[in-house]
Amino acid sequence: MEGGKILLFGVLVSLVFGVAGGAEVKGLGSCSFPAVFNFGDSNSDTGAFSAAISPWLPPAGQTFFGKPTGRASDGRLIIDFISEQLGLPYLSAYLDSFETNFRHGANFAVGVGTIRRQNDTPPFICPFYLGMQTTQFTQFKARTIDLYNRGKKPSRLPKPEDFSKALYTLDIGQNDVYRSMFSSHATVIPDITDIINQFAAAVQNLYDQGGRAFWIHNVGPNGCLPAAQKNILNRTEEAFDKNGCIDRWNERVMEYNRQLKDRVIKLRKALPEAAITYVDVYAAKYKLISNAKNLGFTNPLKICTAHKENRNGRKVEVGLCEKPSTYISWDELEKLVEFPEKIVSDLQKFIPKAGMLERRFSLASVTLLLCQSR
Repeated sequence: MEGGKILLFGVLVSLVFGVAGGAEVKGLGSCSFPAVFNFGDSNSDTGAFSAAISPWLPPAGQTFFGKPTGRASDGRLIIDFISEQLGLPYLSAYLDSFETNFRHGANFAVGVGTIRRQNDTPPFICPFYLGMQTTQFTQFKARTIDLYNRGKKPSRLPKPEDFSKALYTLDIGQNDVYRSMFSSHATVIPDITDIINQFAAAVQNLYDQGGRAFWIHNVGPNGCLPAAQKNILNRTEEAFDKNGCIDRWNERVMEYNRQLKDRVIKLRKALPEAAITYVDVYAAKYKLISNAKNLGFTNPLKICTAHKENRNGRKVEVGLCEKPSTYISWDELEKLVEFPEKIVSDLQKFIPKAGMLERRFSLASVTLLLCQSR
């Protein structure tokens, strides 16, 4: 749901952990961000997968844009709301060559993207892992600065000084943790540690290139994903929580998030000029799922898009839902749908300290977190 981004982003702002920048961020001035550079997967992809691999078709985009725009949702993504609240235009996908404008940043996220490079075979191959995305950023920055150095003034590219003043957002890791569920148990912890190491290396890379303000999402509850429910081979061998989410899948995510948060704390010490904000997406999504019925949603484990269901031992075709606003998940990987405005006020009854959930919420607290001194 597209409105789900409105509500979820407000919840995220209220659930930002105190892992935010401990150092004064040099060059940010009044703490306004002239640009945003995003790295991630389909949770924040604004057109790369659609342009480079396979286009999204209707009904994608129907709720807000009225047509597909390369987003794996019926509307806006959280990164779109971040741009809105910073007073910036929506980010163009770096891989999209049609009507792109990078004046206020670029989006390097690609659907199906991962932190680690995957050894896949077609049709599942996606080469745009996090290391590739940061490599693309390096090239983008170098070529932009080269144009300015040659006396050009490209109107659709950032100013050289904007790179150090920009907000760097990273929303990636869900697919890595999801895929780890199909690895042997003996490799789980080493795998997660390696994923975290590669993530930290990417942040270090961006810092070395001048990035100073970082906004990092952890991974949401994969055990509540409709896709996870679909992949259950034997329900009698699984344990479920009160919401019907798979315990061991969520336990894996919590281990990843624990290691990620620990590494973010270490990164603050290793990168003294950086301001790093760790955002607890897991808590925000899980509270939303836990209170779904009280908020007027249908089964939070069901999806809105057309799909097949097992009913009495038979595969049955289920069409697009009639009211996306009553669903939390747009598709099997829980791309949220656009929630109606009334949900914003309703959610405040269930989410503590959610005073920024009004549609007009701002990023004031976020910029303070990113720019505060010790």
